[in-house]
Amino acid sequence: MAANAPTSVPQTEHPAYALAFQDNDFLLRPELRPVRFQLELLKAELALGEAGIDSMFVFYGSARIPSPEEAQGVLDAATTPEEKAIAERLVAKSHYYNVARELAALASCNDAGGERCFTVCSGGGPSIMEAANRGAADVGAPSVGLNIVLPFEQVPNPYVTPGLSFQFHYFALRKMHFLMRAKAVAVFPGGFGTFDEMFELLTLVQTGKVAALPILLYGREFWTKVVNFEALADEGVIARSDLKLFHIVETAQEGWDIVAEQFGL
Repeated sequence: MAANAPTSVPQTEHPAYALAFQDNDFLLRPELRPVRFQLELLKAELALGEAGIDSMFVFYGSARIPSPEEAQGVLDAATTPEEKAIAERLVAKSHYYNVARELAALASCNDAGGERCFTVCSGGGPSIMEAANRGAADVGAPSVGLNIVLPFEQVPNPYVTPGLSFQFHYFALRKMHFLMRAKAVAVFPGGFGTFDEMFELLTLVQTGKVAALPILLYGREFWTKVVNFEALADEGVIARSDLKLFHIVETAQEGWDIVAEQFGL
């Protein structure tokens, strides 16, 4: 649907005359935020539904962990002792790139009926996200990328299926799409964004807002260092049984075995 091409007169040239859904200045008003929320929800929802995607294996993780191929460049770029120490710790985690890639390939298998077990979904960016989409591409499977508008440009990694590559303005709507079709989630070492996504997921499962699903935390050394889950239970702020909401694992096969057992694959 498009507006008619009326005779150019002062009334038709004024922005007030534009059709509402073609008036960007109008759509971007603060009062239209609820409409923009709905549009961000619907665009990806309709596209994923039309693509027949209803079971996603979601990958969370840092955008800063280098792939093994990039590891030496990260070390070479570090100049100060502090930068070198941080670079060494990031490079020590670079093997998780390959773990995520392998897990994504396993998750993209077909079940006994010939249907794809899961469609891999990541945040669409670099590092662990790229590894997830790359693993799906390795076995010829499609994968989803949910990018977010950031102050610095975030280009979708080249392994996301183009027709399943989405961009969001609102973190809340992006996080909804991660979980609306999620049947399993792998959480690799990461920062604030990864923690935000992980703890929101744990809270949703804990409170029954989301059905229980396999939640795999990759990297025992990392997770036991940065989060003292046992202390949370000791302090009484979570139940001891909440520690069973997730599994801390190391290898792709170890994580996949948990998921495969859950779904009888």
